[in-house]
Amino acid sequence: MTSANEIRNQFLGYFEKHGHEPVASSVLVPRNDPTLLFTNAGMVQFKNVFTGAEQRPYKRAATSQKCVRAGGKHNDLENVGYTARHHTFFEMLGNFSFGDYFKDTAIELAWNLVTKEYGLPADRLLVTVYSEDDEAFDLWRKIAGLPESKIIRIPTSDNFWQMGDTGPCGPCSEIFFDHGDHIPGGPPGSPDEDGDRFIEIWNLVFMQYEQIAPGNRIDLPKPSIDTGMGLERISAVMQGKHDNYDIDLMRGLIEASAEASGTPPDGPGAVSHRVIADHLRASSFLIADGVLPSKDGRGYVLRRIMRRAMRHAHILGCQEPLMHRLVPALITEMGQHYPELQRAKSLITETLKLEETRFKDTLGRGLKLLEDEVSRLGDQEPLSGDVAFKLYDTFGFPLDLTQDILRGQGRGVDTQGFEASMEQQRATARKAWSGSGEAATEALWFTLEDELGSTEFLGYEAEEAEGQVVALVVDGKPVERIEAGQEAAVLTNQTPFYGESGGQMGDSGALFSAEGASFSVADTQKKLGSLHVHLGKLERGSLEVGEAVELRVDDARRARLRANHSATHLLHEALRRRLGDHVTQKGSLVAPDRLRFDISHPKPLTREDIVAVEKLVNETIVKNAEVTTRYMTPEEAIEEGALALFGEKYGDEVRVVSMGGADRARDDKAYSTELCGGTHVRRVGDIGFFKIIREEALASGVRRLEAVTGVDALAYVEAQEEVLADTAATLRSAASDLPQRVAALMEERKRLEREVGDLRRKLATGGGSGQSGPKVKDIGGIKFIGQVLEGVSARDLKPMADTLKQQVGSGVVALIAVSDGKASLVAGVTDDLTATLSAVDLVRAGSQAIGGKGGGGRPDMAQAGGPDSGNAAAAIQAIEAALAG
Repeated sequence: MTSANEIRNQFLGYFEKHGHEPVASSVLVPRNDPTLLFTNAGMVQFKNVFTGAEQRPYKRAATSQKCVRAGGKHNDLENVGYTARHHTFFEMLGNFSFGDYFKDTAIELAWNLVTKEYGLPADRLLVTVYSEDDEAFDLWRKIAGLPESKIIRIPTSDNFWQMGDTGPCGPCSEIFFDHGDHIPGGPPGSPDEDGDRFIEIWNLVFMQYEQIAPGNRIDLPKPSIDTGMGLERISAVMQGKHDNYDIDLMRGLIEASAEASGTPPDGPGAVSHRVIADHLRASSFLIADGVLPSKDGRGYVLRRIMRRAMRHAHILGCQEPLMHRLVPALITEMGQHYPELQRAKSLITETLKLEETRFKDTLGRGLKLLEDEVSRLGDQEPLSGDVAFKLYDTFGFPLDLTQDILRGQGRGVDTQGFEASMEQQRATARKAWSGSGEAATEALWFTLEDELGSTEFLGYEAEEAEGQVVALVVDGKPVERIEAGQEAAVLTNQTPFYGESGGQMGDSGALFSAEGASFSVADTQKKLGSLHVHLGKLERGSLEVGEAVELRVDDARRARLRANHSATHLLHEALRRRLGDHVTQKGSLVAPDRLRFDISHPKPLTREDIVAVEKLVNETIVKNAEVTTRYMTPEEAIEEGALALFGEKYGDEVRVVSMGGADRARDDKAYSTELCGGTHVRRVGDIGFFKIIREEALASGVRRLEAVTGVDALAYVEAQEEVLADTAATLRSAASDLPQRVAALMEERKRLEREVGDLRRKLATGGGSGQSGPKVKDIGGIKFIGQVLEGVSARDLKPMADTLKQQVGSGVVALIAVSDGKASLVAGVTDDLTATLSAVDLVRAGSQAIGGKGGGGRPDMAQAGGPDSGNAAAAIQAIEAALAG
């Protein structure tokens, strides 16, 4: 039997031999189509190539595209598990021509693959064409040799494909496989076409027109090809199965579910195993592509899928969470072709376990409530909306899950009542917020959030994406249109732009529309924790609500922000290891050019501390371990050792970022694990290099560190090296000898300063050769020496005053040293006069003249200072006046 993996590889290899570029599957969150909830077809990633907005280095491509259909108009969820071919997740094999080959080659390639490579019997194949497409009809007859009875013309839109109301379009041709007359059903186009006998396995789209407007269609200058063949369907055909869930890939997951639950794979629990197998694939691939369960948007659809599977695990009698235990089986089946499953294994496992654990805690009580409420209802009477809302709000039952449970009873739900209860809760939340004192948050954002819901953030995985403008705000008021030159706030339904939060600055970049508008994003703010608001100016063109725009983050700036944010995590852990567990974050700033980190610590960091911290961080960077994210409750994350910020508000579910690899000193846990919603590098080596450039006091018990990373750290080191080189050149010394050279110069300077000081003191006191000494005055019978000295340090004044007191024998000495606009004053009184004179009184008299505030000391020696050296002579005169009394 040919396995599904072999069929996939055979398809890609066949088209590669025929000049097609094998292109990896795009992610499930469309980056180039804001109207799609999930990628639901192989052509989605090539949409802009078909329209000419994007150029690729190849004209032929082949893919195996992962797809999800579980929301919007493509919603197969309720049928999954009960039918042979409905899935929420499936793989679409496809080959594409971008203006290269057309119908003849596409038909020939398709026919040769299914009949020669895959070996399907031609007599069990038939095809459909659009009723007006005579060319395709003739080509099938010529190339495949099919009789006209097996080329069925279909006049409906089923065989005419359109990208939208306008844009590329064209007729389709489908290949069907006949499972045999033992299965009910008729060929396509017949009254019994909905039966299961004839199964479509491949759809070829001949993209040859452009729809300009209703009724106005023109030929495309370069007709193209877009095909899609479900891997699950073709695998069933090639493995002789009629049911997609019987193929090896799905059967492997079903048997893993049976083994883990201790129930047989077939029989009463068969539907539950099929649901679990399908939903395991959808949930795991969505999580791997960055979608996490939440209360709205893509996250709500994911939660809906997960909880539907988890209810079926409950039906099977599982007492412990089941889904996360099946992840290894999924990786075994699909991990070789989709390595993202292995990379995200821990995130997928943690998310599934968390969601199922939380859901199991409330599932039993919710089902009991539902059972009690239903028992009071009449036949076919719908469940009231307020009960459905209680199940949603209290027990975590998505409305769709409640509807799914009741569908088996032929009962519905009052959805209008549900929405009324939802609106009442929003109004209560709005009132509580407005009463909390957060006046800075404008009421406008509440209105917009109610109308639009949350912004889907794509920025963990992408830096470019398409979005649809859902609101424009100018001067605090919503508008429908803005013109060039206007400053505005732009909201889109999804965005890769990170909104400022958690200390990380918001992204900048630009938005572009197909009509030529260009909006420069200077900053991105996060309002109400859910709206990403792009602030900036429309540089050219005009922009309207409803327009599709391409959003491009300034990737160079984002890369530096990511590096600096990841560095704060490594720095935090390094500080705790060096200084102690008392160190906690008190604030941070993550900017593109630097990071700032405030910590609780009672004293300055020593040079040895800084060197040790830098070494720890850089050693971790060099190891280049992968940065991983997981999804947990705050309590579980903290129990796992994740650091949380004191006073920070966390929701029911948190993103846990681990980096640095396993650390044997900490029981193989990651070097750093923190609760964080910011953007980070993929591997710690992307940080490059880390350097602390400043450490200072911020407040009592709080220190602030500033650091740089990457090119900024290198620039800082280069600047320091330049200073070092200039200094070495000035001193005519090798850089390595500078410490000894500078130490010798400092010692020499001290020696010279001492010699100069001695000489000045001798000159001032008359101790030099040939000096007669300072002039002595007689004031009221008291000898007085008063001098203003320049070039003498303040610390030398007291020794000089003592020397002069000895010389004068009995009297008073007043000396003032002036330097840099300031004055230092010392007054000395010989011991025989201290009974009647106080040096303190004299120094205070002089200090007023130099702007001082008193002074102090002993009766025999006192000192003072002041900022006004220009009045030094006046200070001497004031002391003389005090003596004269």
